[in-house]
Amino acid sequence: MVFRDSLKQPKMKVEGVEHESPVMAGLQSHVSLQLPLPSNQNLRISPDDWHLLAYLLLVHKTNTKGVGQDLLDKEVHALTFGYMGLNGKKPIIVVRSGENHGGQSSDNSLLPGLNDDMALDILAWSSRSNYPNLACLNRKFRSLIGSGYLYKLRRQLGIIEHWVYLACNMMPWEAFDPMRQKWMRLPRIPCDDCFTCADKESLAVGSDLLVFGRELSGFAIWMYSLVTHNWSKCPLMNLPRCLFGSSSLGEIAIVAGGSDKNGNVLQSAELYNSEVGTWQTLPDMNFPRKLCSGFFMDGKFYVIGGMSSHTDCLTCGEEYNIETRSWRRIENMYPGRDAGTFHPAMRSPPLVAVVNNQLYSADQATNEVKKYDKVNNSWSVVKRLPVRADSSYGWGLAFKACGNSLLVIGAGGHGGHDDGVIVLHSWNPEEGNRDGQEWNVLAVKARAGAFVYNCAVMGC
Repeated sequence: MVFRDSLKQPKMKVEGVEHESPVMAGLQSHVSLQLPLPSNQNLRISPDDWHLLAYLLLVHKTNTKGVGQDLLDKEVHALTFGYMGLNGKKPIIVVRSGENHGGQSSDNSLLPGLNDDMALDILAWSSRSNYPNLACLNRKFRSLIGSGYLYKLRRQLGIIEHWVYLACNMMPWEAFDPMRQKWMRLPRIPCDDCFTCADKESLAVGSDLLVFGRELSGFAIWMYSLVTHNWSKCPLMNLPRCLFGSSSLGEIAIVAGGSDKNGNVLQSAELYNSEVGTWQTLPDMNFPRKLCSGFFMDGKFYVIGGMSSHTDCLTCGEEYNIETRSWRRIENMYPGRDAGTFHPAMRSPPLVAVVNNQLYSADQATNEVKKYDKVNNSWSVVKRLPVRADSSYGWGLAFKACGNSLLVIGAGGHGGHDDGVIVLHSWNPEEGNRDGQEWNVLAVKARAGAFVYNCAVMGC
């Protein structure tokens, strides 16, 4: 496990933490911090500090023979801590052995000297890219990682780490960790050739990646699990479909509209619960629609755009209230774009993303990023896209939310489509366009192809 300077890493997002962490509540009895900080400087321990502490403890656990109480009586010199002052002095962590809640020796705990509640809290703060390495430490860690409990604990604590999952025409599924700038190839989907070659749709929900497509036998959904690192078949929807709008919120996802196996445009919707792996039929929308897009905003699910038939485009949107189980129509939520000389069915579904409950869209015709005004039900231009969206009518381009930033993924070679290079661009809307703020190049992936087939961002 390699830990880079935490001052140079983006922090993991923490949402809704309203209670004191067990680590904060009890670590003082086990760990004392000797920090060369000025007396007027407040000591704040960030999430990166906790996963660094977990790493330091684990290093000593695996590198010391005869693990016992004396293990945690040693001084650990931390090289990187998020709260290091500008003087660059290294803080010293003095860790003392302790007992568990019942007063018994903690030699058999996950982290000797700490009770398991505190140890689990520390491990939950650790970057999930370290979990495969943690699973190799011993049988207890392997069992913990394999149970998926840490992901549930992270959700309870409001810890969200965003990874980008991407499939291009020359690259099978890969995951990208923006924090560590690391690409990881996923196993190949054990599907038939029909599924491999057919059009697919993707959705990240909970700790699973769902890929929708067709096999010779009909519609199929393959699911990649972060816990098992394997693909498996996911139960089909009650009414299987394609070309639908979808989005996820935590461990649930909603799909709406689409086309059935006979090409009929649907107005039904379904909710997927990743915790139990089941689909639930929801009330029908007001209108059937396909080639639409879905998103969550302010705790409600929305679907916009699309076509109600093979020729008629929709400009209205619909809002679904999960609590009341009802749909509300919103007129002119997505005004018709000029399709030019090509048929509207050739255009991609609306490219939309929600950052901090603010809706944005990437206009396929004008190559502009637009911001939605909830009060006036209108759109305004905020920025130019870093790549062209009009060259393929919006297809082959990914426009996603990734934490506090907008993410645009598209061809980046000379001429846009020649070099097989995919570029990941990011921009934080909260920074605005001051000082000519440009898109940041988050990563460049060579030999990926110039066309993004599928993209999903998983936050867990």
